[in-house]
Amino acid sequence: MTSAEFVASPALPARHGFFTRRGGVSEGPYASLNCALAGQDSRAAVLENRARAARALGADPALLVGLTQVHGAEVVRVEAPWAPGQGPRADAAVTARPGIAIGIVTADCAPVLFADPAAGVVGGAHAGWRGAVAGVLEATVAAMEALGARRERIAAAVGPCIGQASYEVAADLRDAVLARDAADARFFAGGRRAARWQFDLAGYCGHRLRAAGVGAVDVLGLDTLAEEARFFSHRRRTLAGGGAIGHQLSVVAL
Repeated sequence: MTSAEFVASPALPARHGFFTRRGGVSEGPYASLNCALAGQDSRAAVLENRARAARALGADPALLVGLTQVHGAEVVRVEAPWAPGQGPRADAAVTARPGIAIGIVTADCAPVLFADPAAGVVGGAHAGWRGAVAGVLEATVAAMEALGARRERIAAAVGPCIGQASYEVAADLRDAVLARDAADARFFAGGRRAARWQFDLAGYCGHRLRAAGVGAVDVLGLDTLAEEARFFSHRRRTLAGGGAIGHQLSVVAL
């Protein structure tokens, strides 16, 4: 059996992995480690893929929890696992319960994993541009503090997401980012077309985390669109005219 492939951050002192699309059982456009239960892939295949990811980190697949992600800033506290696909509508989760593994699914948005090992608290967030602007990362830090973490002890890692060179955006996105802080214009480079810019989502997330006082921040710098053999990408699918798409999973556990 092929192992679920993942990359890890040396800065994150917790069991974790940012999984690629390799090492699963799904086929076709979902090949092979698709971990999103909301799509049209076989549910049995997705559950097997998620189990492989959990086992790759030494976690119990029955204790892997996911969310119904909605591009917002809501954070939930996990006290006990729920059934696969039945996660609450939120974009981040935190826990202090040993054994619980938090899973975040992405296909260009930034997965961000957090840990304060001294407090025994971990968290995971789905940070698309809307959620990042709305404050999902800061909300995750605050929810961890409510469980006993201290932000100066928290380490956070920003995983594979669409890179600046791949992420062409229009004025609506840029205006929304700058409406919060005009200084964040530094995360936009000139576009290849008129009235277009290249947005550094990973850099923006890293900046928001540092500004929030997070003690250690690591930005992996892996571009999901550019690396087709390793990652699923929503933008790649859009540029190709649509069709089915898989999602990779990122996991952190106590």
